[in-house]
Amino acid sequence: MNDFATRLIEWQRTNGRHDLPWQGADAYRIWLSEIMLQQTQVATVIPYYQRFVTSFPNIATLATATEEQVLSHWSGLGYYARGRNLHRAAQIIAEKYHGDFPRDFRQIIELPGIGRSTASAVCALAFHERHAILDGNVKRLLARYCGIEGWAGNKKVEAQLWQQAELLLPLPPVGGWGGGNAVEAPSDIAIYTQALMDMGATVCIRTRPKCAICPIQADCFALLKDRIAELPTSRPRKVVPEKNSIFLMVMQDNDILLEKRPGSGIWGGLWCPPQVESESKEEEYIQHNGLKVNERTVMDEFTHTFTHFKLHITPIILRVASKPFQAHQAGNVWLDVEEALGAAIPTPVRKLLKRIYSG
Repeated sequence: MNDFATRLIEWQRTNGRHDLPWQGADAYRIWLSEIMLQQTQVATVIPYYQRFVTSFPNIATLATATEEQVLSHWSGLGYYARGRNLHRAAQIIAEKYHGDFPRDFRQIIELPGIGRSTASAVCALAFHERHAILDGNVKRLLARYCGIEGWAGNKKVEAQLWQQAELLLPLPPVGGWGGGNAVEAPSDIAIYTQALMDMGATVCIRTRPKCAICPIQADCFALLKDRIAELPTSRPRKVVPEKNSIFLMVMQDNDILLEKRPGSGIWGGLWCPPQVESESKEEEYIQHNGLKVNERTVMDEFTHTFTHFKLHITPIILRVASKPFQAHQAGNVWLDVEEALGAAIPTPVRKLLKRIYSG
């Protein structure tokens, strides 16, 4: 075993995290945690994970759930394509593998929403197989330790990082690690993989890394060359597009009208208020749907930031005399505000409904 891996494994045993709810779990729960942790911090994920596994304790229950049920549990976690892919992958596992999570790396990576690093993490943590991981935190750690220049999103730079991740893997002992499931005593490859994750999340952090307690500080390129602030290279800056939208909060007494978003795109498959681009479009919407508006209230504009753009939202409450659509007409639904808060809705809509409900 190389010295890098040895130091990380020793550090993990005494200083790493050992109380995460998915540690020591089966492949399904490790996979679920890895999907939830993509671009989301552990503290945010834990309550979602616990609620999710309570409702869907195994692949069979997830596969037979409706998309609406899955997305309602995902609501507020963001990046909703993850939830839809998770649901679809569970259905494939139920159909193709009789509900047993596949053990072969090639089969795992073919599932929707699973990339190379996620598939490797499941193989290493659940099945004790020798696979390298390269999530965002590990990219940062390796860029600093190995002195790899360039933005990690560049294909050539990413290829260098993958090469180093493979080279630094611990070698299996004679006879191998034994394989099996994560419910057994964790092998060195599982401990090493968790060490990389924990180091990136708690020690080799983005700003003010804790180099004084780092087990690999003695030969870290960035520390030795005083280039910690420079590595990894930042993503090239670009202008973030900005868009505007009006949310029409059409209400009759305490009921609100919601529309189901298309399956793909922003907030795919979630329930949202009708959206228009301008006040003239608002008037068109009112006339087209025969709304009899008794009261119109413009709420304060707020901004919701996505990965690739900013959306400036102006909510307008339209209180109507009667419901212009029949309940549960295709694509539309009238829900009591409190009931709507429990539906599959995106975060900004949830915030708006809470303001209305509290008011």
